Amino acid sequence: MIFLLKKTCYSTLVLLGIVVLVFVMFQGFGDPAKMIVGQTGDKKTLDNIRKDLYLDQPKWKQFFLYLNDVSPLSIHNKPDIEKKELKGIFIGGDTKLALKAPYLRKSYQTKKNVGAVLMEALPGTLLLAISAMLFATIVGVLLGVMAAVKKGTWLDTSAVFASIAGISAPSFFMAIVIAYFFGVVLHPYTGLNLTGSWFDIDEVTGERYLTLKNLVLPSLTLGIRPLAIITQLTRSSMLDVLNQDYIRTAHAKGLSNRAVILKHALRNALNPVITAITGWFAELLAGAFFVEHIFGWKGIGKITVDALEKLDYPVVMGSVLISGCIFILINMLADGLYAVVDPRVRS
Repeated sequence: MIFLLKKTCYSTLVLLGIVVLVFVMFQGFGDPAKMIVGQTGDKKTLDNIRKDLYLDQPKWKQFFLYLNDVSPLSIHNKPDIEKKELKGIFIGGDTKLALKAPYLRKSYQTKKNVGAVLMEALPGTLLLAISAMLFATIVGVLLGVMAAVKKGTWLDTSAVFASIAGISAPSFFMAIVIAYFFGVVLHPYTGLNLTGSWFDIDEVTGERYLTLKNLVLPSLTLGIRPLAIITQLTRSSMLDVLNQDYIRTAHAKGLSNRAVILKHALRNALNPVITAITGWFAELLAGAFFVEHIFGWKGIGKITVDALEKLDYPVVMGSVLISGCIFILINMLADGLYAVVDPRVRS
């Protein structure tokens, strides 16, 4: 319980630091009022928008108002709740204590709620990251175990060489190579599209339908680097475990080589691998920004890049905050899993 409480406190402080960083980085870039109405807006309209966005307030007050908006626990009055369409539990009279979904403000370009825009794109990013991580984990652990068991053979050498090559190649470079090779050169044989999202829209009915074949190339691209890391970690950890006394004892008891590897060696070798898997899953959410943009995959990454091109800073700020929250939650999950596998961590 104390272990969990400590991690929660640390995570809260990190999240507060992200909010401060996001506010400082994106305040003062351009004039949001002119971004909303264009350069031809009259002075009265521009002043009203600046007042609506709290730009007429001192910077310190703007920060606390922004913090109040993005915080789940906050204070709002009735007009604020109706105007911002806040959702949650509200207690009090005219001024209410709120337990709500964070309000990330509205897009300068589309006028839509940023939270709704990002939540619509989040499933695409999560689907891409999960599929890439599954590919990397299954293939990486398998290759790592085989390389450790067959140490010194061509299989071991090939696995090590491939993992080094995978670590060295950046995701954006591999995305271009894979997109061209499988999506252009081999397209008549693979049937894989160069770009496309996880759903298409029927031109007749207007209904969405799944097109998961578009997931193959971006998930393969995104999974290459974690695959290489997991292969090397599994191999290294397995080699350490296979030299332990209890492994020799298990062999002496007459257990089959397969039983010793799967039931005894692999389980004890997975601690660093679990940490790498959860840590890399969080990294994939950041790396997915480039991959989504290259493959036209509709996710938070593509929306963020598009928003940057249009100087739509509320979308960018909301994207960074959501990515930060996911990163923190995944790291907390990693710590929890590590504590389950190795109880010494809780002490």
